[in-house]
Amino acid sequence: MIGFLKRDWTLSGFLVLALVSFTLPVGSGEGGRLFWTGEMGALILGLIGVSIALFHQWRGTDGPAGALLVSLGVILGAAGLLLLIDPAYEQGTAGPGLWLYLLALGLYAWRAMDLLSRNATGKRALSLLVPALFGMWLIYVWQVVTTGFQVPSVLLPSPVQIAVAFAGHLDILAADFYQTFVKSVLSGFVMGCGAGFLVAILVDRIPFMQRGLLPLGSLVSAIPIVGIAPIMVMWFGFDWQSKAAVIVVMTFFPMLVNTLAGLEATSHLEKDLMRSYAASYFQTLLFVRLPNALPFIFNALKINSTLALIGAIVAEFFGTPIVGMGFRISTEVGRMNVDIVWATIAVAALAGSLFYGGIALIERSLTFWHPSYRGKT
Repeated sequence: MIGFLKRDWTLSGFLVLALVSFTLPVGSGEGGRLFWTGEMGALILGLIGVSIALFHQWRGTDGPAGALLVSLGVILGAAGLLLLIDPAYEQGTAGPGLWLYLLALGLYAWRAMDLLSRNATGKRALSLLVPALFGMWLIYVWQVVTTGFQVPSVLLPSPVQIAVAFAGHLDILAADFYQTFVKSVLSGFVMGCGAGFLVAILVDRIPFMQRGLLPLGSLVSAIPIVGIAPIMVMWFGFDWQSKAAVIVVMTFFPMLVNTLAGLEATSHLEKDLMRSYAASYFQTLLFVRLPNALPFIFNALKINSTLALIGAIVAEFFGTPIVGMGFRISTEVGRMNVDIVWATIAVAALAGSLFYGGIALIERSLTFWHPSYRGKT
């Protein structure tokens, strides 16, 4: 028996804690004590999860099939607890059985993600499952904790409440997304990064400008957003133009510095080789120096993709039409509609992540030759 438990301490911990939790109440209140057996569907799903853990502990399969099997066990076991959490909440206070089982599931999820990460090399689907399962686990714990501890929605709404608010306000959220992301973020991002790139080429061509522009750019980039945004609103009005201007100021300097660093990364041997071919400055720039600078340029683009969204949302706090993510957050907080605020935050986070991920995919396709990608599939 001891040898059986020693095979995998995470699964052994899950099995021991889960079986103990089945004997404890998951909720208590005026209506009595609620045990696992009070919800047969939850008990069945929990037992299926335990059975999968037992099977894996017995067979010890650590390949892709074993990783997927353990992941399935985590999902089924978690589904069982979700069936229990609402009845436990209605009965009164979530009991020790619920929290002990949640701790057990944490060990189970740990083992699943460990197996998936070990088998993800060369397998794109498995490599995507690791962050997906981790994100699902965080949302799951969020739901259980907010419901089990009866956290007021004004302080922290549960993911289910946020999803309901999201589904009920799709038209408003879509209009906010279009105003903030499509109009302000994309336009400001293109103008700011484009200006930084062109000025970097100019500085590289005219060296004395580097001594004059870089200190000035550093000074401008140190100005806080809350100082720039009201000024831009007065200069360019309340619509998206003022937010785009804030984004230009925020994204210009990172692109300038990173592009200059990339252009200077070309070695003297490469430059001498191009001179031996009688290549002009622009030929050397186009065929050698800019390709070498691509990793630095994309690094700036990825940094600016997040800065642009943050800048647009913060700038909307200082003046905007009655639409926009920043406007929605500030307005709904005043109305105590925190679920709508979190739904807006979720839209912003999703948009920012997809924007960053799109730039990363373009970077990978254009800089596949870079040493950082060698050996990766």
